[in-house]
Amino acid sequence: MSEEGYNKLVAELRQLEAVERPKIVAAIAEARDKGDLSENAEYDAAKEAQGLLEMKINKLKAVIADAKIIDESKLKTDSVQILNKVELKNVKNGMKMTYTIVSESEANLKEGKISVNTPIAQGLLGKKVGDVADIKVPQGMIQLEVLSISF
Repeated sequence: MSEEGYNKLVAELRQLEAVERPKIVAAIAEARDKGDLSENAEYDAAKEAQGLLEMKINKLKAVIADAKIIDESKLKTDSVQILNKVELKNVKNGMKMTYTIVSESEANLKEGKISVNTPIAQGLLGKKVGDVADIKVPQGMIQLEVLSISF
């Protein structure tokens, strides 16, 4: 993953541990003070929220522990690889699109970032400018021509 993506994950983990976790602990304590826990919906909701938060924290810790930061200075643009920005053209309808191929945890379609594990990214890896990739998507087969590769 990129260093930027790694730093975002670390910041999110700090936010969850330093801000969100204490909020949930306070909510549990407040609900506990209200009496009988067997019929206390607030307590049950707070405990469930705590479980979900801890699960998210553990998942983030695992992603961070397994992360490998890619040295962007060693990336090339002669063929499509992770962290490349790729301009494409749909051969059938002429529609152009631009995607940046990123790690699973950095993917965000609104920002034009697609996971390296998606069918489109898999079909593009290793292609050069001018190559046409035949990619199987849920709607069938599409042909995407690589127009440019950059960072």
